[in-house]
Amino acid sequence: MGDLSLLVETVNFAAIKHKAQRRKDPEKTPYINHPIGVARILTEEGKVNDLSVLQAAILHDTVEDTDTTIEEIKEKFGDKVAGIVAEVTDDKHLPKSERKRLQIENAPKKSKEAKLVKLADKLYNLRDLNRATPSGWNPKRVSEYFKWASLVVEGLRGTNHQLEEELDKLFESKE
Repeated sequence: MGDLSLLVETVNFAAIKHKAQRRKDPEKTPYINHPIGVARILTEEGKVNDLSVLQAAILHDTVEDTDTTIEEIKEKFGDKVAGIVAEVTDDKHLPKSERKRLQIENAPKKSKEAKLVKLADKLYNLRDLNRATPSGWNPKRVSEYFKWASLVVEGLRGTNHQLEEELDKLFESKE
């Protein structure tokens, strides 16, 4: 299977897995827009063309938010993609506060590939928050998310100048 076919297969897999999910924005955007948007940020703004990184970006929420397992990703897309997805997946058995703390603590220890996915994911989410406040969120919660995301991004620095610059613009606009 060629690179383009593999990328389309990855998008199809993620679309099937996320088919019933919606984002928390007022429009209830289809969830699949998020992982596709993360991959787009990587290619367009981050100038990333590593197929495994783009596949991991598209799959980055499947294990955390659907019934997908790392073994299933490994079987379909190989060890490298599964490894990156595993690195960016939170353990949903832990309380939310612990998951957030671990994201900050573990950010500097991640592989370059996982750091790229994390940077693009944070950039997408922060832009989305700037565009529209999610249902049930107040300005304080949005502000807290920005502060927390900036701490995660600190641990990812030195990975991709373009993405970090875009994140800095968002952080400065919120100060």
